[in-house]
Amino acid sequence: MFLKTKDWIIFITLGAVWSASFLWIKIAVREINPFTLVALRVLIGLLAAGGITLYLRVDWPRDRASWFTLSLLGLTGITAPFLLISWGETSIDSAVAAILNATAPLFTMLIAHLFLRDDRMNVRKVTGLMLGFGGVGVLLSKDLATASHASVLGQAAVILAAMFYAASSVYARKKTQHIAGLVRGAAPLISATLAMWIIAPLSVRPMKLPVLPLTWVAVLWLGVLGSGLALIMWYYLLHEIGPTRTTMVTYIFPLGGVILGVFFLDETLSWQLLVGAALIISSIVVVNWKNRDQRLATHD
Repeated sequence: MFLKTKDWIIFITLGAVWSASFLWIKIAVREINPFTLVALRVLIGLLAAGGITLYLRVDWPRDRASWFTLSLLGLTGITAPFLLISWGETSIDSAVAAILNATAPLFTMLIAHLFLRDDRMNVRKVTGLMLGFGGVGVLLSKDLATASHASVLGQAAVILAAMFYAASSVYARKKTQHIAGLVRGAAPLISATLAMWIIAPLSVRPMKLPVLPLTWVAVLWLGVLGSGLALIMWYYLLHEIGPTRTTMVTYIFPLGGVILGVFFLDETLSWQLLVGAALIISSIVVVNWKNRDQRLATHD
């Protein structure tokens, strides 16, 4: 990857921010309900990302079709996965959530094969799929063996979140090419915020705000960095270095999630965690290796 120094800094920063988000979610849900957490997160994210687009005077779309697409992405690409991951982390380790979330590119590959003509399945992709889902099976095996139903449901929730991310990515690729990158990051947070501030008060009665300072640190991190600025960085990289190299940021999630969870939350470093992470990382490398060579040849 021939990236400029600025691009490398943003790439590594984005990977670090999103890897750490799993730790901060785990910390936050120890005190507050997942619905409350996501409601606060998307509101703060909207203020951060929206403020940046207004400061930079980015043109927002004016047609109804674009706003329908962006609003739908806010529900399927932000609200649903944020809720599922936050709820899942009430019963599973943050390291496990980070690893399982890295399966999103695998689901993207499956969905893209069905809906995108230029992104079909091949032998390399099928091999990657088998490795990735084998890693998921290894991660699930520990809790299945011990009949830890809550943990199995938590892992299933994170896997479902990865599916939402995958479907939303394919949909966004088909429908938002004409929309400014910064707006694609900020606008979906509007519908996500509206939805969560309707859902959360109905789901959590009474809806209690955090009391502990550390929980507020977690909420602010997830809102400002993990939601607002992260989406801005993501779309900057998509524009500057192309989609192939940008999606490689997912390689950082399992490694960062495991390290942070083990060292800061005293999570267990089991063989299932190590083997599952290795298989999922290997699957993503296998899937992207050939695509990377092809797209670099055409400068993305």
